[in-house]
Amino acid sequence: MATGRTHRPATRSRGIPEATVARLPLYLRALTGLSERSVPTVSSEELAAAAGVNSAKLRKDFSYLGSYGTRGVGYDVEYLVYQISRELGLTQDWPVVIVGIGNLGAALANYGGFASRGFRVAALIDADPAMAGKPVAGMPVQHTDDLEKIISENGVSIGVIATPAGAAQQVCDRLVAAGVTSILNFAPTVLSVPEGVDVRKVDLSIELQILAFHEQRKAGEEAAVAEAADVVVPPVRPAGNGRKGPDGDMPAVMPA
Repeated sequence: MATGRTHRPATRSRGIPEATVARLPLYLRALTGLSERSVPTVSSEELAAAAGVNSAKLRKDFSYLGSYGTRGVGYDVEYLVYQISRELGLTQDWPVVIVGIGNLGAALANYGGFASRGFRVAALIDADPAMAGKPVAGMPVQHTDDLEKIISENGVSIGVIATPAGAAQQVCDRLVAAGVTSILNFAPTVLSVPEGVDVRKVDLSIELQILAFHEQRKAGEEAAVAEAADVVVPPVRPAGNGRKGPDGDMPAVMPA
């Protein structure tokens, strides 16, 4: 079976925009759900709604991949699953190492979705000698002293960093020096990498802070609506002095 060290996805060389690449996994997830329900075809509108994008953007994204739809019929779900998987490089085996087997690293190791999406956890690595040999998710944890050897023997090109922030850059440097060219970073720090190395950052605290912003804004809007509802508007009084003339209220001051 091919490994990640000898094959790279063709998307970059074909000029597919990064924004489109970022949406391909959304389409694939929606299509996989349809496939599991034995849905044979899907329209662009239905697939766009399932993926959380608009149909015009979906059709534009698919134009970079080729024309896979049939007018009046829609997209063949199984065929599109294969085509997007191929574009993403998921029709081959990608060995991955996870460095940092604390609570987060252990949770990632136990995640069952890697294998079904084309990724194989090749090794779990930690700097704590007490962790060496300890089984996590059915695999023995290995020490960071063996990091370079592990990467070489398993043909690893994707590394996952789940270490504390202070150790992340050093781990990153060692991964890159050993031949890793793609890194998924869970450490709360920005990594410096050379040209040709791709880094994707997942920062849970930042995502929570963004949600807190939206919650605060919604609370402010609700408070403003409630305050506006409580304002008592005084009745409009007639402009005159209360005396009635033949044509209605008399003005308070009559012209000379």
